[in-house]
Amino acid sequence: MDFEIKSRVQPVGERKGQTVYFAQAKTQQKLTNKMLIERIVRETSLSQGDVSNALVSLSNVVCEALQLGMSVDLAELGSIRPTVPSKMMDTPEEVTVEKALKKPKIVFTPKQRMRDAVNALMRTVDRSRVTPVNTTPPKPGEEEDDDRPVIE
Repeated sequence: MDFEIKSRVQPVGERKGQTVYFAQAKTQQKLTNKMLIERIVRETSLSQGDVSNALVSLSNVVCEALQLGMSVDLAELGSIRPTVPSKMMDTPEEVTVEKALKKPKIVFTPKQRMRDAVNALMRTVDRSRVTPVNTTPPKPGEEEDDDRPVIE
């Protein structure tokens, strides 16, 4: 995986006002749904239609289970579960769905084989240039809304 060096002025904290540098992935290659289906067809005796239907059914079953608050064991991949973070409240009466519960999130916990695969990831940093990043940090008290799954 190729990375490039980015820079930005740190808006808060110990390094406030200082230019800091970090590595950011250039682009991430993607195994598309079509490519995934083709690979599974090559490695099994299943037809393209069978694999496609199985993936759609898997998606439907996982979504239904998540809506019911269930964890789903995805065999050799790992498990996926919903989680609902809660705010700290001053009194028990304040602990309500509207006031205390935050937006639900998805947590994916990979099996050891997947962890080993990502730990073996080849990484390189392109040191030929540094690119500034234009970011506007969230205002104090504002929470960033991040819908990405949490990987444990």
